[in-house]
Amino acid sequence: MPENEPWEYSLHIPNDLRAVTVSRRTLRLILTMHGLIGLVDVAELLATELVSNAVRHTKGPAALRVRWSPPGTLRIGAWDADPEPPEPPVPLEQALALEEGRGLALVRACSAVWGWQPLARHGSRGKYVWCELEAA
Repeated sequence: MPENEPWEYSLHIPNDLRAVTVSRRTLRLILTMHGLIGLVDVAELLATELVSNAVRHTKGPAALRVRWSPPGTLRIGAWDADPEPPEPPVPLEQALALEEGRGLALVRACSAVWGWQPLARHGSRGKYVWCELEAA
């Protein structure tokens, strides 16, 4: 049973494609330890897409943030050092035929809501792309 108290984790990652796997496995452990095993598969897919975009399309460090808000909202987000907005997702039907560019279409299709916001931190600019899952 999921916890009734809010919590949040942040994982700072280097600009390295191996960080995608580290992020996915860390997320699985967090959700399992908090009794949210039913969200693991979809959450891993979403985190993989968000972190992969942050690592592949920027040159700086990135971070994964996971936040639980009772009674049942899981927010997954990725911060990166590029302040440019993400490309708007194409409809999922079109994205399935593409070699690249399916990530945000999958995020939009598999989450309750998604979005992005520009960020400034310690004099550095970047963005935070996030999505939310609702626990049943």
